[in-house]
Amino acid sequence: MIIARTPFRVSFLGGGTDLPDFWQEEEGAVLSTAIDKYMHITVNNRFDRTWRLAYSKTEICEDIKQVEHKIFRRVLEKYGVEAREKNGGNGLEILSMADIPSGTGLGSSSSFTVSVLHALKAHLGRYQSAEQLAAEASQIEIEDLKEPIGKQDQYAAAFGGLRYIRFLPSGEVAAEPVICSEATKQDLEAHMLVLYTGVTRSASGVLSEQKSNTAQKRETLRTMRDLAFRMKVGLEKNEPIKRAGELLDEGWQLKKTLASGISAGPIDEWYDRAKAAGAYGGKILGAGGGGFLMVLCPPDKQKRVCEELKELRSVKMRFDSFGSRIVFVG
Repeated sequence: MIIARTPFRVSFLGGGTDLPDFWQEEEGAVLSTAIDKYMHITVNNRFDRTWRLAYSKTEICEDIKQVEHKIFRRVLEKYGVEAREKNGGNGLEILSMADIPSGTGLGSSSSFTVSVLHALKAHLGRYQSAEQLAAEASQIEIEDLKEPIGKQDQYAAAFGGLRYIRFLPSGEVAAEPVICSEATKQDLEAHMLVLYTGVTRSASGVLSEQKSNTAQKRETLRTMRDLAFRMKVGLEKNEPIKRAGELLDEGWQLKKTLASGISAGPIDEWYDRAKAAGAYGGKILGAGGGGFLMVLCPPDKQKRVCEELKELRSVKMRFDSFGSRIVFVG
C-alpha cells in the first residue's frame, strides 16, 4: 500500500498569467503558498482484474475505457498496463480523501492529479521529483484533457512552500522560494484569515471566459503579474503585512474585470464589510464565484471581521513547506 499526501494552495497574486494564452507571449508569474489542507491518495493491489476507484463516488470496472473520472482514466491509460503486469494481471484500488471540498478555489483538481501520479509512480517503484510531478500533471490537465486552466496549481502542489512561480514563453516553469525571514512568514500566516462562503462551483466556466479575454485584458494581466513581484519583494524586504494587503486589494479590483461571475452574488458585499471591519485587502480564492474569501487582517481585528461576517465559516489554514510526499509505504 502507498499513500501520497499533497497540499492545496492559496494563491495571492498573478493568477491568470499562468494561462498559456498569456505566458506563450510573455512571462507570467504568481505568488502562492501551499497550505496544511491535503489530498490523500491511497494505492493498493486488488485481488481481481478490476479497478476500484473511490472519490465522491465509487467505480468498479475491468476496462479502463469505462472509467468515468477523467483524471483517473487518463492516468490509468498511461500506467494501467504496467500496474497490471506488476500485480500479476490484477487491477488496483485507488482511494482519494480530501480535507476540503472540491470547487472551493484551493487548486484541488491539480492537487488530486499530482497526488494520483505520485502514489501510482511510487507503487511502480519510480522516484518522481517535484518538477516531474508538476510537469506531467500540467500536461494531463491542460494538454490531454483540454482543461481551460493554468499551471500554477500543479507546481504549488508538487513543490510546496511560499513561492514565486514564473511561467516562461519557452514552456519552462521556475518555482522559486520567497526568501523572507521566518518572522515575516509567520506574520503573513497570522494575518491570513480565510472564510468559507458555502458556495462550491466549477472553475471551468469562469476560466474559459477569462482565457478568451486574454488578448484584450493583456495589460490588466501584466499589471497583476507585476503586483505578484511587488509582493514578493516586499516580503523579502520584511515590509509590513499591511502593504501586502494593499497589493491584494489592488489585484482583486483588477481580477474582477477579467470575466463575469468572478465576484458574483454577495461577494462584493462580504469583501467590503471585511475591509470596514479592519481587513487590509484580500480576494476570492481560485477562479472566483464562490469558495473561500481570503483577507489579510491584523490578528487583533480578526474576531471583529468574523463577527461582521458571521454567516461565513472561518477556517484556519497554515503554510505547508514540503509539497507532495509519500507518507506511507506498507
